[in-house]
This record gives sequence, C-alpha cells and structure tokens, in this order.
Amino acid sequence: MSTTSIAIPNPGRATLGLCWVVYGILRIGGGIWLISFTPTATVMFGALLNRVPNPFPLMFAFHVFYTSAIVLAAVAGVVSLIAGLMLVSARSSARRLAIVAAVLSVSDIPLGTTLGAFRLALLLP
Repeated sequence: MSTTSIAIPNPGRATLGLCWVVYGILRIGGGIWLISFTPTATVMFGALLNRVPNPFPLMFAFHVFYTSAIVLAAVAGVVSLIAGLMLVSARSSARRLAIVAAVLSVSDIPLGTTLGAFRLALLLP
C-alpha cells in the first residue's frame, strides 16, 4: 500500500494556495514585528498604568495577551504556509490543514478574515 497522496484537479486550488502562502509569509512577518516591538509596547502600556492603584495584575494580563498574539501569529503563519504549499502541489491531505489555517486566520482582519471565510465556505460540508 502506497502512502503517496493522490492529486485532485481543481483550477482555483493553485491560486488559492498561492494566496495562503503569501498570507502565511505576512503572518510570520507580523509575528516577528510584534517580537521586535515588545519593549516599546511594554513601556507604552506601562505608561497608561501610572494612575492605577495596583498595576501589576494589568501588566501581567498585557504580557499574557501580547504573548498570545505572537504565538497565534506564528502558528497561523506556519500552518497557512504549509497549507498553501500543499494546495499548490494538489495534495488530497491539504483539505484538513486548509480548514485549520482558515479557522486560525479568521481573527486577522481583513486579509485573514477574507481568506478564512472563503476557505471555510468552500471546504465545510
């Protein structure tokens, strides 16, 4: 029994795959951008907390939120990039990964929402 994937012909699949590849690269770049501005964002948020009686829980919540945004950007970027490459190569296993990429990208306005909603509308039964 062979483990190779069977190619499923679909004329729009390669174009949509390229869109996912570009989106994945942009999302990974956004995660790197967030990482590079972490000190600046921390100082800017901390400056807003000068009148709060106990700013430490809010600063902790900010760090949790900011780290979650970085992790979401990285995971969504990598999954989108892999799903796009699999769609371009017309692998039959790309469907599941494209659904995961679509769900992860819906929160990213406007490009991720557009790609995610379009992909979910096409792939979900």
